[in-house]
Amino acid sequence: MKITLKLFASLGEYLPPNAERNTVEMEAPEGSTIAEIIERIGLPHESVKLVFVDGVHQWIDELHRRTIQPGETLAIWPPVAGG
Repeated sequence: MKITLKLFASLGEYLPPNAERNTVEMEAPEGSTIAEIIERIGLPHESVKLVFVDGVHQWIDELHRRTIQPGETLAIWPPVAGG
């Protein structure tokens, strides 16, 4: 199935070369969970702070249960510090 993946800030380094800006369309096996997609792209779990699917916040402790559906957009942000 095709999904859209958006990685923000420092996570952009985990996008493939064919990504445009911070976004890429990718193939994922049917029934993939958010956690499986994060693992598939090699993103360290500690680098994940905020996750949204089609603009809806997903709780970090639910990522291994929430499956992605064809056509959905998965957006991920790292922890951000500043002052």
